[in-house]
Amino acid sequence: MARLVAVRGREAGKPILVLVRDLEMAARVSIGASPAARRLAACFWPGPLTLVLPARRGLPEALTAGTGTIGVRVPAHATARALVEGLGAPVTAPSANPPGAEPPRTLAAARDCFGGAVAAYLDGGPLPGGASTVAALDGDRVRIIRAGPVSEQQLHAALESASWRS
Repeated sequence: MARLVAVRGREAGKPILVLVRDLEMAARVSIGASPAARRLAACFWPGPLTLVLPARRGLPEALTAGTGTIGVRVPAHATARALVEGLGAPVTAPSANPPGAEPPRTLAAARDCFGGAVAAYLDGGPLPGGASTVAALDGDRVRIIRAGPVSEQQLHAALESASWRS
């Protein structure tokens, strides 16, 4: 984890999200998903929604940044999903850019950015870019931590649908 933080140049105190296959895999790093979190996962995964869940004890400090929570997401990108599936475990997934810089969108740009500091590169083709929406839940109430492609209105609409509560 320390190497990841050093290579990436991650700002201190900023958590690192993990990619998972599903909520069952998310349970390896979190202590449970509320019914509302399950509803949002069903509606927006795979996709650009990171759910912030209560973290399991004993996770590396870099993952939680001392918040007691962990961000989890099922990626829309097929190569990223295949990597998680193939490893059979959650995968750390910080954005691949130094703080303040645009993330590289191609393998060549990533190599230009990180060079030999990264032991292996995986070419999943050109990336569209854009950060995921990060949302935390308090019961059925959703709070946007970082705005992204999934709007607050979409999240509220998914939670207001009565069909999932029965």
